Amino acid sequence: MSNKAVINTDKAPAAIGPYSQAIKAGNTVYLSGQIPLDPATMELVSDDFEAQARQVFTNLKAVCEEAAGSLGEIVKINLYLVDLGNFAIVNQVMEEFFSAPFPARAAVGVKALPKGSQVEAEAVMVIGD
Repeated sequence: MSNKAVINTDKAPAAIGPYSQAIKAGNTVYLSGQIPLDPATMELVSDDFEAQARQVFTNLKAVCEEAAGSLGEIVKINLYLVDLGNFAIVNQVMEEFFSAPFPARAAVGVKALPKGSQVEAEAVMVIGD
């Protein structure tokens, strides 16, 4: 018997490959990387970095909520940025979605992301006791 559950919501973009939006194992939820796709159109929300970052966190929030959790229960987040010059902007946007104590985090510069996205985020959330 598996203690693994698939988390899926239509309030976040559908997976564009062989993966799940999230997997819950016990009280830990592993959230797959989210890029700034509008869940209804599956297109990038904008070319603007700040709008893209905001959509990424909106998508993560939807998956967290589908798993009966919240962004506040994220313990680790990994950010991938095509341009590390946007680091200050992503910090500012993150503060709109998270409050102290903030999750542990890594921010990594990458050459490219799916669909021409400028930012992607994946996370680990712990819910319940």
